[in-house]
Amino acid sequence: MGTFTFGGDGPFAMVGSQQVPEARRLVDCCIDHGVNLFDTANMYSTGLSEQILGEVLDGRRDQVLVTSKARMRIGDGPNDEGVSRYHLIRECEKTLKNLRTDHIDIYYMHEWDGVTPVEEKMAALDALVTQGKVRYVGCSNYSGWHIMKSLQASERDRRVRFVTQQIHYTLEAREAEYELLPISVDQGLGVLVWSPLAAGLLSGKHRRSQPVAEGSRQAAGWTEPPIRDQDRLWDIVDVLISVGEKHGVEAAQIALAWLLTRPAVSSLVIGGSNIDQFKANFRAFDVKLDPDDLKRLDQVSAPPLIYPYWHQGQFAHDRFSEGDWALHARPGK
Repeated sequence: MGTFTFGGDGPFAMVGSQQVPEARRLVDCCIDHGVNLFDTANMYSTGLSEQILGEVLDGRRDQVLVTSKARMRIGDGPNDEGVSRYHLIRECEKTLKNLRTDHIDIYYMHEWDGVTPVEEKMAALDALVTQGKVRYVGCSNYSGWHIMKSLQASERDRRVRFVTQQIHYTLEAREAEYELLPISVDQGLGVLVWSPLAAGLLSGKHRRSQPVAEGSRQAAGWTEPPIRDQDRLWDIVDVLISVGEKHGVEAAQIALAWLLTRPAVSSLVIGGSNIDQFKANFRAFDVKLDPDDLKRLDQVSAPPLIYPYWHQGQFAHDRFSEGDWALHARPGK
């Protein structure tokens, strides 16, 4: 469960402003349906999301996993962003207080920091793990070479390494298949997908040539993720709706079910504004897409093979690793 909508402080009010009573109802619903991981970040409503989640989970913290993140700017000072030792240790300790816990199960680096040396970052994370404040560490929104540079520093210096990454990946946005999924397969990283419905654009509520759905993030002015080809988006939505009708579910559940078939994907961060949305999306776990479904979804959304991948597809496919196949379509599929 994603808690991006908890708090509603500042610009986050555009997507949600759930306070403790409503947040408790949503968390209870998720736990009742088997959800055991709750995702937040120090910059979500500038810590208010963490505080609300901490209060709601008080007394049952040991029954679930909690992830949080650091790196984004959370103040006006020179040390109020980044992955320096100073910033990470300070923010981790704040997060622990906000969450009313003594440890974070997965601590994500929320974004790349090209100014702080990766050695300093990994040393700080190693210290937090050694102290028992963090169980595992991961990255989010990194490019391929950022991940590999961090992993290399961990191996060379015998530090804790990233075991997971949290990424944006949908039928509409499949850029992660160029580097991020192959790296995850090759290096043994789990993948947690954020905004798996593209901020609701793949839910089926938004359609071609129709007004923006009332009450949606887009109606409130939210502009993430960027859509570079509107016609392609609506083509994807049309196929999602068609496949959904075949399975007796909504487009949203098909979009989620497709992600669960992808290489290295461990789980999805699902948010919502009400219990009905969560219950509907839980149905995705019961959807079994057949080869024809997967073919239709792939054909309408497949990313182009940019260089060097088209060249590799022609001349290296007979010596591909499992990581390579995370991008390229296997023969006969």
